[in-house]
Amino acid sequence: MSGSDDKPRGSLFDALRDRNRVVTSDLSASIPRGLRIATAYSWRFLVVAAAIGVGIWLVIQLKLLVIPLLVAILVTALLWPAFSFMLRHRVPKWLAIVISIVGALAIVGGLLWLVVWQIGRQWSSVQDKTVQAVEQFRQYLMDGPLHLSEDQIDGLLDQGWAFVQQQAELLWSGALAIGTTVGHFATGLLLALFILLCLLADGAGIWRWTLRLFPRRAQPAVDGAGRAGWGTVVNYARTQLLVATIDAVGIGLGAFLLNVPLAIPIAVLVFLGAFVPIVGAVVTGTVAVFLALVYNGPLVALWMLIVVLGVQQLEGHVLQPLLMGSAVKVHPLAVVLVVAGGAMIAGIPGALFAVPLAAFVNVVAVYLAERAWETGAPTHGELIWSTVPRPRRTRS
Repeated sequence: MSGSDDKPRGSLFDALRDRNRVVTSDLSASIPRGLRIATAYSWRFLVVAAAIGVGIWLVIQLKLLVIPLLVAILVTALLWPAFSFMLRHRVPKWLAIVISIVGALAIVGGLLWLVVWQIGRQWSSVQDKTVQAVEQFRQYLMDGPLHLSEDQIDGLLDQGWAFVQQQAELLWSGALAIGTTVGHFATGLLLALFILLCLLADGAGIWRWTLRLFPRRAQPAVDGAGRAGWGTVVNYARTQLLVATIDAVGIGLGAFLLNVPLAIPIAVLVFLGAFVPIVGAVVTGTVAVFLALVYNGPLVALWMLIVVLGVQQLEGHVLQPLLMGSAVKVHPLAVVLVVAGGAMIAGIPGALFAVPLAAFVNVVAVYLAERAWETGAPTHGELIWSTVPRPRRTRS
């Protein structure tokens, strides 16, 4: 016989090895290149999003550990400049730890005592003035150009109060709320204090132990990235401490000179709120203007508003660049978006930790992308914003 019958048929494995005899269904050649690129990015994005989601879920489950840890790290960053200064000047480490922690507790306790003292003195007067101002405003709504009825005013007030309660509940009961009971709060406070002591006493040893969790080849990159991120967090904390102090002194002094009640509580509230960049300053400044409006009238409230805006402009555009030189530079839009996202995910703790966490992630990503651990050179790239201090330029 002749033709194809003369060729050996071979086995199934021979057919599989022979690509010319196998019918394929590969459609990659017919898929547009743009669609292939979009698909590749999409499944990678889904994997990254899933990993982030699992991480957030684990953080929520371990919130009683994560929140004290983040609080301790942020407080350590706040105390680090003074603590390292004492160590450089040959102060024993145990004495530097005692001075740092006792000094911080003394400052916080003193501020709280001043707040309680002034609120106890002026609260009844402020309450009476507030009731009087509300009644005058109700009367204006009824007799003024709007001609609202009492039922309409009560309905608007009920809607406004319900909205405020809803937003407050959303913030206080965020996904990462510290706890729902006093016991949870006390436990978190003690745990944060213990972690703070450990970080100040043996932070380097803890970091070396953490490095051993990574493969040996990855340890130089992780070590360099972690140190760069920690430097950014320290710079951020130092900058925010300066901003908070300037805002508190300026706005508190302005409230005192304008005879606005509760000037000391206003200053303390501004100081604490300034650690949530931009958003905190706006909210606390609004409280000061509201108190001036209720207690002193529209003219004093206008001057209080001028003081709030003036202090924020002064510290943002004059004092901060002058005192800090090249410090952490963050665009306001990035801050607002990060703070809003953190508040939506985790309430008040999320708003507090959103910016330093984002700054840390930013610097780590830039450090790893530039492979800076291989050259030893400082990072110069910008991923989200500029969070690496830049050297001052001197004129030749």
